[in-house]
Amino acid sequence: MNNILSLFTEEFFYATIRMASPVILAATGEVFLQRSGIINLGMESMVIYGAFFGVLGSALTGSGWMGLAAAMLAGTITGLLYGFIVITLKANQSVTGTAFNIVGIGLTSFLARVIWGIRELPVQVDTIKPWSVPILNKIPFIGHILFDHSPLVYLAYILVGVATFVIFKTTWGLKVRAVGENPRAAASIGINVYAWRYFCAILAGCLASMGGAVLSLVDLNMFVDGMSGGRGYFALATVILGRWHPVGAAIGGLVFGAGNALQMRMQAFGVKIPSDLLLILPFVLAFLAVVIFHGKSSAKPAALAKPYEKEATI
Repeated sequence: MNNILSLFTEEFFYATIRMASPVILAATGEVFLQRSGIINLGMESMVIYGAFFGVLGSALTGSGWMGLAAAMLAGTITGLLYGFIVITLKANQSVTGTAFNIVGIGLTSFLARVIWGIRELPVQVDTIKPWSVPILNKIPFIGHILFDHSPLVYLAYILVGVATFVIFKTTWGLKVRAVGENPRAAASIGINVYAWRYFCAILAGCLASMGGAVLSLVDLNMFVDGMSGGRGYFALATVILGRWHPVGAAIGGLVFGAGNALQMRMQAFGVKIPSDLLLILPFVLAFLAVVIFHGKSSAKPAALAKPYEKEATI
C-alpha cells in the first residue's frame, strides 16, 4: 500500500499539471473550431509543426520566446490553409485532416534532417523558463504544484476559463455557435459565416501549435521526430467526449497528464507492467474520465462537418 501511495507525490501532481497543458491548449482551440461547424482531424500536424518551428525559431534567434512566436506563426498559417481547403474549397474535412497529419509528420522529420543533419543527439535550444508566482509558490504542497510552471502552462488553464466565458456569455461566442448550428439562419441576420469559421480555424491552428511549443520548449529543449505523440488526436477526442465544452475537454487533458505522469513514475519505480501497456495508460484513463464526467449541458453542433454554401442573391 505504501508503495502505491509513494507514486502520488508532490512531483506527480506537478507533472500532471504540466503534461496536460499541450492537450488543453489544442483542445481549447478545437472547441472554438467545432463550435463553428468545422472539424479538424489534422490537429496532430499542427502540434508537431509547433514543436518543430518552436525549436527552429529558438535555434535561429537564441530565444525561446521567439521560438514560441515562430510556432504560433506556423500554426496560424497551417490553420489558414486548412480553412481555405475546407471552407472555401469545401473539401472533405476528414480526408483533409488526415492528409495534413501525414504531411506534417513526414515534413517535420525531413526538414529536421535537412537543417540539422543526422545527429546522435538533437540540437538543443533556449527554452521558455518556469516563472514562479511570488508568495503563492511558497504555500506548502500546492505552491510548487500550481505556481512553479512556465507561463505557457498557466496560459493553458487561463484560456479554459476565457474560452468558456467567450463561447457562452458573449456576442462573439453566440455568433460562433450560430454558424455551427445553422449557418444559413446566421447568414440571414448578417453574420459572416465564412469569416467566423476562418477566425476559428486560425485560432485552433495557433493554439495547437502553441501546445506543440510546450513539448519542445518547456518539457524539453529539442525537437524529436514524432514528439507530438498523438496529443493532437487526443485533443480532438476530448472535445467530442467533453461535449464541445472547454471544461469537459480540459478534464480529459488533465487525466491524460495524470496518466503520463503515472506511467513515468511507475517505470521509474520498476513496476512490473509491460511497457506498451504503460504507454497507453494516459489515453485509457483520460477516455474513461471524460466519458464518466462529461457534462450534459451542451451537445454536437448541428452543422458540424457540413460545408456551407452561400445562397445566391437574385
